[in-house]
Amino acid sequence: MTKQKELLPNNSNEKTASRRRFAKTLTAAIVSAPLAAQIAGAQTRNPTPKEPAAPPNPQPSPAQNAPKPSPLAEAYAEVARVRFGERLTDEEFARVKDDLAGNVRVAERLRAFKLKNADEPDFVFFA
Repeated sequence: MTKQKELLPNNSNEKTASRRRFAKTLTAAIVSAPLAAQIAGAQTRNPTPKEPAAPPNPQPSPAQNAPKPSPLAEAYAEVARVRFGERLTDEEFARVKDDLAGNVRVAERLRAFKLKNADEPDFVFFA
């Protein structure tokens, strides 16, 4: 009976040992990951000098680039003015008007993009 116990390890000790081994392995991997990344980065670096980057182009402000609002956006703005005009300041109403014009432009761009019946959605749903 004693020999049989020696041949068959105790299940609780075996689980503890494997958990400890796993924890040590995981800790070693986490500790050594930055070093491995640094070594890999040093090996893949290209010694050729980089060309100086061109200065960034200044972007025009939205007020300079904004196209004239469409008649539909003007109609939406008029509805907003009639409905909420007494609660909005002139500055707030200008922002609402700009937002409505932007929404109309986005809607026009979406409508301009024609889809075929066979076009699939951009994602695939799995349950």
